Amino acid sequence: MERTTLRRRAFAVGTATVALGALALAGLTGVASAGSAGPAAPPVSADSLSPGLLAAMERDLGLDAEAARARIANEYRAAAVATGLEKSLGASFAGARVSGDEAALTVATTDASQTARITDAGARAEVVGHSLDRLEGVKETLDKAALRKAPKDVPVWYVDVEANKVVVNAASDSAARVFLKEAGVGTDLVTVVRSAEQPRALADIRGGDAYYMNPSGRCSVGFSVKRGTQNGFVTAGHCGRVGTTTNGVNQQAQGTFQGSTFPGRDYAWVATNANWVAKPLVNGYGRGDVTVTGSTPSVVGASVCRSGSTTGWHCGTIQQLNTSVTYPEGTISGVTRTSVCAEPGDSGGSYISGSQAQGVTSGGSGNCRTGGTTYFQPLLPALQAYGLTLVTSGTPTDPPTTPPTDPPTDPPGGTWAAGTTYATGATVTYGGATYRCLQGHTAQPGWTPPVVPALWQRV
Repeated sequence: MERTTLRRRAFAVGTATVALGALALAGLTGVASAGSAGPAAPPVSADSLSPGLLAAMERDLGLDAEAARARIANEYRAAAVATGLEKSLGASFAGARVSGDEAALTVATTDASQTARITDAGARAEVVGHSLDRLEGVKETLDKAALRKAPKDVPVWYVDVEANKVVVNAASDSAARVFLKEAGVGTDLVTVVRSAEQPRALADIRGGDAYYMNPSGRCSVGFSVKRGTQNGFVTAGHCGRVGTTTNGVNQQAQGTFQGSTFPGRDYAWVATNANWVAKPLVNGYGRGDVTVTGSTPSVVGASVCRSGSTTGWHCGTIQQLNTSVTYPEGTISGVTRTSVCAEPGDSGGSYISGSQAQGVTSGGSGNCRTGGTTYFQPLLPALQAYGLTLVTSGTPTDPPTTPPTDPPTDPPGGTWAAGTTYATGATVTYGGATYRCLQGHTAQPGWTPPVVPALWQRV
C-alpha cells in the first residue's frame, strides 16, 4: 500500500478533538471525539427538524419521521468523526462515506496499522490502495486542463471514495481518452464511465424563494447572509453578474449582485435594500419553513434536501464531493454531486442536511418527473470568498464594520492575529482563553475572538 504526501487539503479542522465541537455546533451532544470510542449520537428532537423536510425525506428516501431523525443524527456524528479522523490519519486518509438508512460511517486509509484508530472512533475501517490526496491531485490536474480548454463530451469527473478511483463520465471512450491525454493523466487511477448526461446551469430562471434578475430571468435564494450590517443572500454565480439588479418573490425591488464567480466556481452574493430582513429560514413550500442552525458539511452518502422556486422540496443523497462538471459555459470545480432532482429556476436555491446549510444549486441533468443528477456549490467557500456571515437561529453578532482605531493588543501567549486566515474548526488563544473558529474568515483588526461570537466560540 502506498503512503504519499502530495498536499494537505484545506479541511475545516484544527485537531482530532474537533469532532465534539462540530457536533456541539450541530446541536448534538454526548459524542466522543474522533480519537476514542463513544456513545451513539442521540436522536434529533422532533422540534429541530421541519415537518416539510421530514415529509420530503419520506417521499424521496422512504424514511418515516423517526427514521429520518435518527439518520440525520447519525450523519451529524459521522461528519464530526470523519473530520477528526482526517486530521489524525494525515496522508493515509482515503476518504469517508456513510451508507444505509442508519448512515453507518466507513473511513478508508492506505495504512493498515491505522484501522484500530478508525474503529475506536466508531467507524468501519477500510484499507485501500490510494490516498485521497493522491486521487485529488489527479483530479486537480484534470481541472487545470479543463480551464485551458473545456473538454468535449466529458461532462463530469470526480473522486469516488468508495471505488478509490477518479471517475470520468464521458459520452464515449475516445472523448475520455482525448481529455486524459491533453491533461497528461494516465489511466491507472482513472475509471471511465459512459454517460449521456448533459448538465446545464439551471438559470431559466427565503432560502428557496424566487428572485428575478432584471431585465429577465428567475433563480432561487440560497441562504441569508450578512456582511457587517448589510443584509443579503448567497446564490449561484451563473444567475447574475456584478451590478445585476434583482426583484424579490413579491416582484418588488430587492438588491444588487455584489460578487459573482462563474465559471470556475458557481457562487455569488446579493446585497438587499432596507426593505429585506435576513432570516435563518429555508422555504418549506407549504410544509413549514426549515430553520438554519449551522453549516457543518456532510459526508458522502448523507441525505440532503433542496428547496427551489420551480420544484419546491426534493431530497436525495450526496454522491461525491469536490466534483468537476462541464456546462456549455465552461467547467465548474469543487461542486458536490447529488441524486436530488432539480429544474430550471431552482438555480441558487438551498441545499440543507437536517438544519445544516450545505450549499446552493448549481446545475444538473434530468428533471423531477423522471429523476436526475444535480450539483451544488458548497456554502463555506462562498462565505470565505466574500467575507460573509451565515444567518442562523443563534442570531450571530456580526464582525464590526469599522474596527477600533487602536485595537487591543493580544495578551502575551495569545495566538490570534489580525491578517491571518482561519478555517472553520481552527483554534486560537486570546486573553488566556481558547476559541474555536465557527466560520472561515481572514481576521481584521478589532475582530478579536471575545467581540465576534459569530466567528469564534470559547471552548
